[in-house]
Amino acid sequence: MSFQAEIQLLAVLVAAACALPGVFLVLRRTAMVSDAISHTILFGIVIGFLIVRDLESPLLMIGATLTGVLTVWLVELLTRTGRVKEDAAIGLVFPLLFSLAVILISRFAGNAHLDNDAVLLGEIGFAPFDRLTLLGLDLPRGVWVMGGILLVNLLFIVLFYKELKLTTFDPGLAAALGFAPAALHYALMTLVSLTAVGAFDAVGAILVIALMIGPPAAAYLLTDRLPTLLALSVLIGAVSALAGYWTARVFDTTISGAMATMVGISFSLAFLFAPHRGVVAVLRQRARQRRNFAQEMLAAHLPRHEGRARAAEEDRLAT
Repeated sequence: MSFQAEIQLLAVLVAAACALPGVFLVLRRTAMVSDAISHTILFGIVIGFLIVRDLESPLLMIGATLTGVLTVWLVELLTRTGRVKEDAAIGLVFPLLFSLAVILISRFAGNAHLDNDAVLLGEIGFAPFDRLTLLGLDLPRGVWVMGGILLVNLLFIVLFYKELKLTTFDPGLAAALGFAPAALHYALMTLVSLTAVGAFDAVGAILVIALMIGPPAAAYLLTDRLPTLLALSVLIGAVSALAGYWTARVFDTTISGAMATMVGISFSLAFLFAPHRGVVAVLRQRARQRRNFAQEMLAAHLPRHEGRARAAEEDRLAT
């Protein structure tokens, strides 16, 4: 398999893995939590590196995942006080942990491959140079990692589909039925953290956010059914990733940036042209409603002027 094909394969795996948990973030109106997690996991990576001094150690992924869960817990802790709303709590927690990570990098890990620009933007084009052979297949390490995370996400959603659906749309009923929505919430956030950590090295924090929120938000405008929403999110994410890769090749620019741009374009198209919720559809519906209302008013108006001198002037749709 060529390097180009491997990069595109990794991009599709990242997009699919991010889109699945992203659907539930969008439906639960906690989309900005992904922004916080995708940045604060750097703190866990740095702490893990300072402990083991090895960028290949699994402790870095464990530490980053736990930091993501810690971020969610701190945000909810601040929110429960009633003095700070959720958006403000996110704005307090993630800059703190992210800035601490940047300080630790500049102070104690200056000679390590933990570059601030790479952290934010990533460089998926370098993924084929870090390889791992499993089951006789020599593929980029990121393909194996994101493939495994995608399977975990898919398995989690299949096993807990009913519980996720109930706790997402009616958490009160879920608690009354004994489904433990809090435990399921933290399990989902752990999955979001794990996904963000896996995608972090290859594509950076910005694209993680784009792929986790953009495709589900676009799909949400296209359907009301959860299974279709999940499938469309994966499809939109994969198509955006591939389109971004080829856009980057044509214009000789950053691959991750082009992918994020294509995610934005995909959402914009759905926002404008979605069959029922799109701007064009809403404008057409309003125009149709205005015309129907005018026709009904005309029908009620006709008997008042029928056979009178001003009938030709009054009995018109515009009047």
